[in-house]
Amino acid sequence: MDLFNFAKNIGKKLFGNGDSGAADKIKAHVLEDNPGVNNLEVTFDDGVATLSGDCADQAAREKAILLAGNVEGVERVDGDALKVPAGVQVEEVTYYEIQKGDTLWKVATEFYGNGSKYTAIFEANREVIKNPDLIYPGQKIRIPK
Repeated sequence: MDLFNFAKNIGKKLFGNGDSGAADKIKAHVLEDNPGVNNLEVTFDDGVATLSGDCADQAAREKAILLAGNVEGVERVDGDALKVPAGVQVEEVTYYEIQKGDTLWKVATEFYGNGSKYTAIFEANREVIKNPDLIYPGQKIRIPK
């Protein structure tokens, strides 16, 4: 099972406790900046978002999972049913959880040895990070190798 864990009480607030439309709101959130997913379906139960659909590539799959997981109230994301076409090249990435005091410059310095490469991190997460100056502790992002 491909389950990603997230901080349940941190993230973009889309719905309240017991909101029967939570799955639809998560789906709309992912599709708002669609990273390349067709036929997206979302279910949400007890803090777990389950996503299915057809992804253009591995990056689209990862971004859809991160978009859903960086929502307040989502504790885990199951992306097993997000399909990537066979033969599509897989980009090697590391997942990173933003810590208090982090900036993308600081993260780029840690991973690349050069803070000015923060733009590569921002571009790899453009759908997940709207503004490179507005990241928050607990947010998960992709770091390309």
